[in-house]
Amino acid sequence: MPRPGQSWEPVGKARRQPHEYERNGTAKLLTLFRPATGVVRATGVTTAANAVLHPWLQAELEQVLAELPAVTIPEAARAPLARWQTWEGKPCPALPPLRVILVWDNLAGHLTPDLVLWLYHHGVLPLSTPLSGSWLNMAESLQRILVRRALDGQHPQTPAQIIAWLEETVVGWNAQPTPFTWHGKRYARRQRARLRRHQRFAGSGAQCAYPSSIAR
Repeated sequence: MPRPGQSWEPVGKARRQPHEYERNGTAKLLTLFRPATGVVRATGVTTAANAVLHPWLQAELEQVLAELPAVTIPEAARAPLARWQTWEGKPCPALPPLRVILVWDNLAGHLTPDLVLWLYHHGVLPLSTPLSGSWLNMAESLQRILVRRALDGQHPQTPAQIIAWLEETVVGWNAQPTPFTWHGKRYARRQRARLRRHQRFAGSGAQCAYPSSIAR
């Protein structure tokens, strides 16, 4: 069956996948994504068990924290979202300053006490997406983009080949990352299009739609 994707093929003779299929293992992409800059930290693995995920996550977060500027402002003078009290409902003087907010899936492995304590004592606040709310985790959106760029139109033979292609795609992405922001350019285009289709009703806050063309 033809597989969607971009490739250089003769007109009318799209690249096709062979009819044979043999499952030869799986590949997973551990991903940390910062939407404000678009930079992604990722590595390919064949299993994402806690023994693999937790050490990788801690090592990557230590690098992220090392790149952040030191906190010199008192807790009470920091922005509300940068205070433990905003999230925990009470001051946490025994914890270091809050420096990173980590959004991740609501998985059982993410609730491991040792990992959660490690995050808090390093100034990292873990926030779990609600059940059936994985669309709120922007790392999954980026993973779909990376997988499509790496594998569409291709026929990998081994998990190692898939991992190599994914990691090469991550390097290419980070060469010119795309920031993901709420109310960005796409939101502004939708707002302008909505204004073109509606007009204020007699100067009030209500709006009424009008046809784009009027028969005369």
